[in-house]
Amino acid sequence: MEQLSQWLWKQEYWLPPGICWEDMEKMEGSRRPLPRDLLLALPLALGFIMLRYAFERCVAFPLSRVLGVKDQVRLKVAPVPTLEAFYTKNSRQPTQSEISSLVYQCNLTHRQVQSWFRHRRNLDRPSNSKKFCEASWRFVFYLLAFTAGLVSLISTSWFWDQTECWRGFPQQPVQDTHYWYYMLELGFYCSLLLSVSVDVKRKDFKEQIVHHFATIFLLGFSYCSNYIRIGTLVMLVHDSSDFLLESAKMFNYAGWKRTCDALFVVFAAVFLLTRLVVFPSKIIYTTLVLSMEVFEPFVGYYFFNALLLLLQALHMYWAYLILRMIYKFLFLGKLDKDERSDVESEPEEEENEEEEDRSSWRKRKVVLDSRLAMLSSSCVLNNLTNQKADANRRLPKAR
Repeated sequence: MEQLSQWLWKQEYWLPPGICWEDMEKMEGSRRPLPRDLLLALPLALGFIMLRYAFERCVAFPLSRVLGVKDQVRLKVAPVPTLEAFYTKNSRQPTQSEISSLVYQCNLTHRQVQSWFRHRRNLDRPSNSKKFCEASWRFVFYLLAFTAGLVSLISTSWFWDQTECWRGFPQQPVQDTHYWYYMLELGFYCSLLLSVSVDVKRKDFKEQIVHHFATIFLLGFSYCSNYIRIGTLVMLVHDSSDFLLESAKMFNYAGWKRTCDALFVVFAAVFLLTRLVVFPSKIIYTTLVLSMEVFEPFVGYYFFNALLLLLQALHMYWAYLILRMIYKFLFLGKLDKDERSDVESEPEEEENEEEEDRSSWRKRKVVLDSRLAMLSSSCVLNNLTNQKADANRRLPKAR
């Protein structure tokens, strides 16, 4: 264990050439970054989870009712133990062969088994209230984090001139405000990772997991290597657009379409500007190029920049989704749905397909009834005409 620790904390991995851990201990200032400080992230993450639970119950849920959030009424399924066991243990979407086997086991028709699984999946889909509460929690944190980060950084020299991030690096004392900014952000992302199993799963679920891991590794490594100045700028850039996205989601779930569309347009502009322009031109360029004017490359330099490039790849993926939504907004006149909508939106589409089948059947029935009515009326008219003609033929004989 001791050998592993010595290998992990080799100064060649974490510090530039010519700097050792003893030099970091001699650093002037009230606080210097220590690896053991990262242990504070775990209790902070647990605290965030408990605070979120209280916030969603006491603040977010009542607010959802005030704003008019409505949950879709979903039909309950009949208790079928065989189907329930298959649903929980095997798969939520059985194949055709599996459905045929279940039909034989449960003594049901093929359509009844399909309908049971469809309704059962719909019961597990998150409600609008749950999605609203989750978006509200993230909105509050991102807004407070962005505001606090901007207030603490706007008076610093490296906020305006990124070359100041490397003046005296890595022997740069850490201010208390930036220390807590780091710890709170790290604890929050750890809480997101711990609660990922109960959060609303979206189509970019895997990308979100990669993003959380990359962010946690980025924060942890940058803190130990004293990349704190550039790290605070990375967090500020990300928080600048996240709270706008969460606010747009809140109004979308509440049914305020115009407000949602307006907020989404603002979010898209801020996101594309900060993630595709500011982040690569100011942050990545600073760490890749400008830092080389102060020290030579080392392992930490490559690792840190690899994580930044990974985040930039995710930014480009999300920018593609946003641009696709903007295309729909401009050329179709509306935002049909969130491109990062829930994974379980597919069962609802199946319900819509079934409704379309029913409506088309009703239309065909109406057309058929109208044709039958026309046919019957024509038959009646023909009979009346024939009767009148017979009467006219018989009239002279009667005279």
